[in-house]
Parts: sequence; C-alpha cells; structure tokens
Amino acid sequence: MSPKTLLEGINKLVPFQQAVVLTAMPRGGLQIALPARVPTGLIKAYSQGAHAEDRLSWQSILKKKPVQPADCWGREAFLGSEYSRQLMIPANLAHVVALPLAAPLLSGYPGSLHLLRTKEQGAFNNSQVSTAMSAVKAFDQRVAASRSSGPKRKGHPATPALGLMILDCKFRVIFGSDGWSSLDAHVKEQMLDHAQRRIDNLNSHGVHADRAQFPDERSNVWTYRVVTYKRYPAIGEGPFSFFCPQPGCTEWLGIRPADFQADPELARLIPALKFMAKEFRTGPTLISIAGIADLSPFHFHRRFTELLGMTPKQFMLDCQIHECKSALMAGKTELIDIARNNGFSHQSHFTSRFKQATGQTPTRWRKTASSSPKTVAKRRR
Repeated sequence: MSPKTLLEGINKLVPFQQAVVLTAMPRGGLQIALPARVPTGLIKAYSQGAHAEDRLSWQSILKKKPVQPADCWGREAFLGSEYSRQLMIPANLAHVVALPLAAPLLSGYPGSLHLLRTKEQGAFNNSQVSTAMSAVKAFDQRVAASRSSGPKRKGHPATPALGLMILDCKFRVIFGSDGWSSLDAHVKEQMLDHAQRRIDNLNSHGVHADRAQFPDERSNVWTYRVVTYKRYPAIGEGPFSFFCPQPGCTEWLGIRPADFQADPELARLIPALKFMAKEFRTGPTLISIAGIADLSPFHFHRRFTELLGMTPKQFMLDCQIHECKSALMAGKTELIDIARNNGFSHQSHFTSRFKQATGQTPTRWRKTASSSPKTVAKRRR
C-alpha cells in the first residue's frame, strides 16, 4: 500500500493546495517522502534542518490525532515560527493540518501527513479534518494488514518488536514506550548510559550519531542507530536521543523508488539495495554496487550511510544473517553448508559474524529458537 494512494484518495475528499507525507527514518528525525505539488525549495529547507522545527508533525505523532497550528503555537506565535517562515510563507500558504501516520514506509517508524492551503482557500473545518483522518486510519489498517501477510524477518522468536524510541534530557521515554517496556533491565541501563555519554559529549554542531549494540541478559544483541540532538524544538526543550533500530533487509526491500519522490538520491539507492539482497552470496564489490546507482564508490558509500543509517557492508551482512536464520530455523542443514550457501568463506567466519550480529553462536541460536513457544506451536500445527 503506497502513501501515494493515500494522497490521491484524500485529494478527492478534501481539497488542498499542497501536501506532503513525512516519515521518521533510522538515521533520526523526519523527512519528506512524498510531495504533492510542493516546490523543491520547501523540500530542501525541510531536509536542511526545518524538520527540527516541525511541531505539527511531532505533536500529531505523540498525541495520535490531527493537529493544527493553534494547537502548537497559537496564531501569532505560529506566524513568527521557523516552520511558518521556512515552509509556508515562501510558498504563499496560510493553513495547514497534520495527521498522524502509524508507519507509512518502515515498520516501527511513524510519520505524518500535512495538508496545506492558501489564504484564499480557507482553513480546514472539523468535517474535513475528520474525513481526512478517517482516510488515514483506513490507510494505516491496510498497511498493517499487508505487512502481517507479507514476508517476515527471521529474528529471535522471544524478542519483542523493535521500534523508534525517543528519550528526553531527563531520560524519560516520550515516544516508543511500548518498545521500551518490553526491553530487559540490562538493555535499558546500557541505553541510558549511552544517552548520557552522548549528551555530555555533543559536538559544536549540536548532533551526534553512531551505531551501538546492546546485549541483553540472554545474550541477544540489539543494534541501534543512536542520534542525539542538542536542540530539537519540534519536540521540546533540551537534548533528545533517538534510538533507531535497524530495519531488516526484507523491510528495506519493500520500499520502492516511487515512495521517496521527494528524495531522488535516496530513491536511486533502492535498486542498489535490491541488487545487494540478490547478489550478497557472490560478494559484490563496492564499485559494482555503486554502479547500479550511477555513483562513485566514495559518494555512494557516504550517502548510503547518511540516508539509511548503516553502511552497505552492514546491509549485506543483514541479508546474510537473515538467510542463515531461515536455514537454522528449518533445522535440516549443517552449519558448514549454511555458511557456504550464504557467502561466508568458511564456518568459523560464519560463526564469528553471526555471533557478532545476534549475540549467540548459530548452534545456540538454533536451539533457543527451536524451543521457543511460537516455534513449538507452529511445528505442532
């Protein structure tokens, strides 16, 4: 189910001048994914920092309901806000409503739909907002249904679903409380310590991003892209830490270039993702992968890492681990054959990389997975 379908459907129900679908991403913050009649200047301003001023999106996401400027600033304050100055006034726009999206493109990553109008078109009335919100809820339901019936990422059967979590300067969870409550105490302690150290060492640019792995009490490893902002006014005062779980390779493969019309550079990386997922067993070089996107290896690696929150090598390893878990769950293939079939040079290399990624050896992971209640119930059926 594409967000483009949502925009087309709402346009028939509620007139607007411009519209954007925004989505959180594993690199932290929000970005415009799909625009409708939006000038490139607005898209550029948003990606260059205006997302940190987007109270409308974050209030709609946090409150899970439609939000208009008066709900965030008040009328006069809104006219002088960075959001209005950078995104609305240059485009001669006067009215906007933001509606929350559960996970428009990636599971666990929320988003928001903005509908914008000129002064002449007038404000959105309650009936129009209600109509648009009904369409958004129907879209969310269809997206959730398609994901539940689509290919599943093989993970540890006992681990809870990952999703974006945001901690404020007092280390309170302001988004993703369900995911936070499902983590064990050992992981939470490490995450809090990591957030504290990143806040204490924020650089002059006011943002720090890195990749972190947190082992839990059962030795499972949780991998996150952690992005700490010194300021993120869209959410509140003080520093905020975004804990962004790495989406599985199957989730990335569900993305189409058309889903990121507002970001041509990210869209051109999608075919390279599909190429890596298909050819990872052969060990494609960075030169051959970058050629798919028609970029130099240096530029491809840099932009891939910036835009997706992980390196090409890390993505290909995730593809390998995904396929190895499928084989381990089946329980019919020897480890040496699993290693050879999935591009590892030898079994010890496979064991080392698998443990690095999951926290367990392949043998232990298979035993634990095979004895989980979900796996046992599935076999009985």
